[in-house]
Amino acid sequence: MYSDDDLLMLSGIQHYAFCPRQWALIHIEQQWDDNHLTLEGQWLHRKVDNPLDMTFSAGTVCLRAVPVKSLRLGFFGIADLLELHPLDDEAEKPFLIDKYPGKWKVVPVEYKHGKHKEDGIDDVQLCAQAMCLEEMYGIDIPSGSFFYGATRSRETLTFDVALRDKVTALSSQMHHIFEEGKTPKAVLSAKCKSCSLRELCFESDLRYASSVKHYLAQLKEE
Repeated sequence: MYSDDDLLMLSGIQHYAFCPRQWALIHIEQQWDDNHLTLEGQWLHRKVDNPLDMTFSAGTVCLRAVPVKSLRLGFFGIADLLELHPLDDEAEKPFLIDKYPGKWKVVPVEYKHGKHKEDGIDDVQLCAQAMCLEEMYGIDIPSGSFFYGATRSRETLTFDVALRDKVTALSSQMHHIFEEGKTPKAVLSAKCKSCSLRELCFESDLRYASSVKHYLAQLKEE
């Protein structure tokens, strides 16, 4: 179990799954740059990131920008959208909300600007959200959904044991690297083409630094 002071941003697990170095540049060294992909993603999230927006339609409650946290994984973050559907199974523990009396089951929905990725890097983020909610409310969340802006389509993801184990393993790796303060070395690959930090990663002095402490020491020597 982690403490509140140890919590890392949940959204970072998607960055880490894409590239550990990208995650470290953003979350350890506080580096960031936008490209058209990140800007499109920000525009899409503007439509859903309103925590005061609660709606009820066709028997479904929609909660937006919901804070989530897990001391077991050591994450905190925001879930884009939680859909609450009437709970039919009396054996399951329901999710309760004062504004909408009744027993509900939770389906987390994550908005992505692109399309489905075969590498599964989006899957770990959505599963991590579900695992946070399960810990917070003592409920079971077997599946969630993605809404992809590029294809205007929705896809369901099952949170099986293998995916949950992957989330747990990645969270442990992230905390280990964060505690050490070391940035993994740059490795050129095809996915670098879509990375907003590519120029910073490969064309700046940071590519030669194995850690933040080492990089700061280099600056002092200069």
